[in-house]
Parts: sequence; structure tokens; C-alpha cells
Amino acid sequence: MGRGRVVLERIENKINRQVTFSKRRNGLLKKAFELSVLCDAEVALIIFSSRGKLFQFGSTEMNKILERYRQCCYSQDTDVVEQGTQTLYREITRLRAKYESLQRSQRHMLGEDLEPLNLKELQNLEKQLDKTLSRARQRKTQIMLDRLEELRQKERCLGEMNKQLKSKIEEKGQRVHEAIQGPGNPTTQAPVDCFEQLHTSHTNHAALERPTFHSGT
Repeated sequence: MGRGRVVLERIENKINRQVTFSKRRNGLLKKAFELSVLCDAEVALIIFSSRGKLFQFGSTEMNKILERYRQCCYSQDTDVVEQGTQTLYREITRLRAKYESLQRSQRHMLGEDLEPLNLKELQNLEKQLDKTLSRARQRKTQIMLDRLEELRQKERCLGEMNKQLKSKIEEKGQRVHEAIQGPGNPTTQAPVDCFEQLHTSHTNHAALERPTFHSGT
């Protein structure tokens, strides 16, 4: 049966922790020394205990190894910065050329600086202008159609509102008329009848008073 995995965690007992630190530190220093001898490698090992005490090993002088380490790291950082700078410069150059090309195209579209263009370039410019004009006309037509449809919708809404208002007015007028001509109001029809009798009497009287001419014999 295999051994279970040992969980690494902080040793709470101070004595046991110090004993383990001493053993592991000595073993690590021994491994570093063996590596430098067997493989002819430059090895630098720096250890600080929990109390801040320094332990170190260097296959050669520690300062020389650290200086070499700093130079190596600085060289790598410099290479990264240099590569980033070159990439950024190429991107700026590309964007600048594109910007200048767009400026030239804009001047050409406005009819400026046409002298350096040859016949083929002028023909291409003419085609571009035709396409631009066509797109502008299509866009203008679309805007006008949208505006017309919007006005039609408003007209339909106003017509519907007018119809509803007219219906309400007629309904209200009908209710008023029914209230006026309702039962228990004998004088409702009297003014109309009196007006009709007066109009008939006036017509008959006018007919009686109309002069009659007789021709002599």
C-alpha cells in the first residue's frame, strides 16, 4: 500500500520548526554545493530565517553572481522594451501613412490637388464621385420617403381623432335633443308649430294683397 500524500503546512511547535529549518537548510546548502561542483554551474543561494538571520552560499563571489543576474534581467527587459518600441513605431508609421492617404483622397474629392493625378487616377476618382453621389441621392430619397410616411401616419391619426371627436359631439347633441324633447315638456313643439303657422299666414296674406292688372277693351 502506497504512502499517503504529506500535507505541507506551518509547524506550530517552535522547537520542532527550528530543528526542521536547520536540517532543510543544511540539506539545501549541500545540494547547492554539489550542483556547482558536479555541473560546473554558478550557484547562489540566499536564505532568511523567520527571525531575519541570513544564510547564503555562492559557488564564486556572491556579488559577481548577483551582478551577472542583474545584467541578465536588465538585458531581457531592454529587449522587451526595444521590441515594444519598434512595434509601436511601425504602427505609428502605418497610421500616419493611412492618415495622409485619407487626406489626399479628401482633397481630391473636393476637387483640390488634381494636377498630379494621371488619366487613370482621374477616372477612378470620377467613379468614386459617381458612387458617392448615387449613395447620397439614395439616402436623400429614403429620408424623404420616411418623412412622407411619418406625415401619412400623423394624417391618419388626426383623421381618427377627428372621427372620434365628431362622434362624441353627435352623441352629446343627441342626448341634449332627447332631453329637450322628453315627456312632460308640452311646450317643446309649440315654437316650431307657431313658426310654421306664421309662415303660412304670411304667405297667404301676401297672395291676397298682390295687385291685379286688367287690360283695357
